[in-house]
Amino acid sequence: MTQLLADMATPLRLRMNVPRIFKIASALTSLVFALASELLAQQPPVATFKSGVDVVRIAAVVRDHKGRFVRDLSAHDFEVLDGGWPRTITDFRPDTTGVSIALLFDVSGSMEGRLASAREAAAHVLSWLDSRDEAAVFTFDTRLDEVKPFTAGLKTLPDAMTSVVPFGATSLHDAIAETAQRVGAREGRRRAVVVFTDGYDTWSRLQPAQVSAVASRIDVPVYILGIVPSIDNPGAETATASAERSALAGPLVDLASWTGGHTFVASTPAQRSMSAREILEELRHQYLIAFESSGQPGWHSLVVRARNRDLTVRARSGYIAGQSSPDVGVGGDPTCCGNSSLPFQSRSWPLAGPAPARPRNSSEPASAR
Repeated sequence: MTQLLADMATPLRLRMNVPRIFKIASALTSLVFALASELLAQQPPVATFKSGVDVVRIAAVVRDHKGRFVRDLSAHDFEVLDGGWPRTITDFRPDTTGVSIALLFDVSGSMEGRLASAREAAAHVLSWLDSRDEAAVFTFDTRLDEVKPFTAGLKTLPDAMTSVVPFGATSLHDAIAETAQRVGAREGRRRAVVVFTDGYDTWSRLQPAQVSAVASRIDVPVYILGIVPSIDNPGAETATASAERSALAGPLVDLASWTGGHTFVASTPAQRSMSAREILEELRHQYLIAFESSGQPGWHSLVVRARNRDLTVRARSGYIAGQSSPDVGVGGDPTCCGNSSLPFQSRSWPLAGPAPARPRNSSEPASAR
């Protein structure tokens, strides 16, 4: 009997100790995890990578076969080719924001006798601005100077422009690139650079294709307003043979069109007034188109076209993806924009990608054809 009672008590004791066993097992598990965490903390961290998608935004201007602006289009009316590959438009809307515009004056020696006409053309541009807009004024010869910072509601040129005396060599291409970078830092408005020049460049480090890549990367269209007499106007009946070989009929036309801008050549007050109005009208009739980049590093050529082949679309020719932005003197550089104590050619100017091909959808002024 005694042995039987002992045998019956053994399972009972085991059942009564089950909670204690679980507590011990739980404590041992916690100790193991704590030791493992301490060991892992002593190991060097493992690199982790996050995949991201770059969104590319394009400003596009659309005209019909008569040159009139086309409104009321939708995303379905456009096609975007990135390096020849179609991209899906992820965002689309007409742009109704204000304008942020930089007026860039060539004040080199070759502009002697022409600067007054340049000021007249700029005054026309300012007259078309309204309270939503802002403008800044820059001058250049072999260096860039900020005469007036970006100012909302600017309607007249600063008084300092009346006392400028043209002198020196010309760093036209370098000045456009640096000014485009300055405008590119402005947010919330449509952006552009308007250049008043005779087209001569004698001192730049950058070539037109490099400048267009810099401006295209940040989607800042460049408008060239050539200030020349009729004999130097490639589109005038009185033009000489040399006018057809000028930069205003070739390299600068390419530079402007690759950025989504345009080249105008004005020899009379009426032409200067019409050109100024045309620039502002273009900026007020833009569509904003966005798509996701493939992420492949380097230069990507862009073609933006309408499904209706009777319409002409003008937009920038490409963008740079997967690498840091080219630095041409802004973004913390104390030698930029009014603080410059060094001429352009003394700086290190990076390449901004290979020369993009001329976009098939770009319209050209008559002087370039």
